[in-house]
Amino acid sequence: MSSGRILVADDEPSVRESVGYALTQEGFEVTIAVDGSDAESKLSADSGVPYDLLVLDIMMPGPSGLDLCRDVRARSAVPIILLTAKDSEVDKVVGLEVGADDYVTKPFSVRELLGRVRAQLRRRELDRATGGEEGKTIEAPGVKIDLARHLVTVRGEPVNLTRSEFQVLRLLADRPGQVFSRLEIMDELWQSEFSGDVRACDVHISNLRQKIERDAQDPELVVTVRGIGYKLADH
Repeated sequence: MSSGRILVADDEPSVRESVGYALTQEGFEVTIAVDGSDAESKLSADSGVPYDLLVLDIMMPGPSGLDLCRDVRARSAVPIILLTAKDSEVDKVVGLEVGADDYVTKPFSVRELLGRVRAQLRRRELDRATGGEEGKTIEAPGVKIDLARHLVTVRGEPVNLTRSEFQVLRLLADRPGQVFSRLEIMDELWQSEFSGDVRACDVHISNLRQKIERDAQDPELVVTVRGIGYKLADH
């Protein structure tokens, strides 16, 4: 059985009921929000964010899932899964840009969502375990990563990365010059076999470049290897 506190926010009763029931059966403590305003209230009920994971529908009355995601991400690294409409590529991309960790497209199977929830919580546990590695660092050309303190410096300057961006950079910096496919990068992010849209990788890479490159349109550190994937430059 699993454990942890999860907030599920969706204005569709059928989604709330099925998802809430399934997560409860898995052993999670589930809090339900019926719209964006309700979710906002529950998220600010305590100091910080009193949940281990959030499941937010993008289109809700009151603050949207994107609004909530942006607000939460400014103060917490809690995993966030967005629920998006069927062909809403723009919502998916924007969701990742404002800090979501994953998205699930409606209509979805509850089993699929449970798999994504478990993957995100596994990632969080791995992050915490890594944080216990006293003094361990990864150094690559232009990049230094302090794993214990979750700190990144690029060309000597500190850079603030989201958890997903940190994990991508950590993977690339651990083996400079090695090319990783989009699927390999997403598998690393999920700590399991990734079955979603690998184009989500491009969004994570784009966001990372915005923070670590002098010119994100002409990257020097995270390099595209056409037709294969990405690598960290080894010189």
